[in-house]
Amino acid sequence: MLCHIITIFPEYFAGILKIGILRIAQEKKILNVALINLRDFAMDSYRTVDDYPYGGGSGMIMKPEPIFQAVESVKREDSYVILTSPQGRRFEQNLAKELSQKEHLIFICGRYKGVDERVREFLADEEISLGDFILAGGEAVCSVILEAVVRLIPGVVGDEESVATDSFVSGILDAPYYTRPADYRGYRVPEILLSGDHQKIRVWRRKEALRRTLLRRPDLLERAELTPEDIKLLKEIEEEEKNRSRKC
Repeated sequence: MLCHIITIFPEYFAGILKIGILRIAQEKKILNVALINLRDFAMDSYRTVDDYPYGGGSGMIMKPEPIFQAVESVKREDSYVILTSPQGRRFEQNLAKELSQKEHLIFICGRYKGVDERVREFLADEEISLGDFILAGGEAVCSVILEAVVRLIPGVVGDEESVATDSFVSGILDAPYYTRPADYRGYRVPEILLSGDHQKIRVWRRKEALRRTLLRRPDLLERAELTPEDIKLLKEIEEEEKNRSRKC
């Protein structure tokens, strides 16, 4: 995958691209990231990339000319242009999977009050948001999206089964996990995980994943593809939680 990031702060990514998944993907030649300083495409000697909004109002707006020219300098037929924006589609695992299939991503990192509307209308293929909150700029959003997307590309993560069982991949949250020691300060690992019975462990993990989803993110269950076994386990969980509430 080729990725171009258009930003007024290319130094923001200096450390992020040298650690973890993004470093590994680049070393394996699976990912190629190029940073573009938007100010290099400014139209004046002051390298101005923002201006006052027409019609008045507070804040500064990112100018269209530098953004259009920066994107067009690297755009190909297979490019997909993403504008980071609080008004965009909320970023979720399914969208990460969609983007991991792309050959070339171009990120436009917004700043200030926002970008000229013509960038949204005529240049960006999609606007993406992390949620209902405001950041100083789109660089943090871009780094989150990029890491979530890149780890889904085959060959990046050594244990691909681990990726396949992450939270949200199956539509629900993941099960709890434990490692050594089996007993730490009296806090013991559930005995079933030490039993060696793989079928019982599988059912336990699925049940606990469903329990965690029901208690923390019940909205996910409304659109999850549940099997007959899942429905049976959910009924057991609901009864167990009712009994637990009565005891409290």
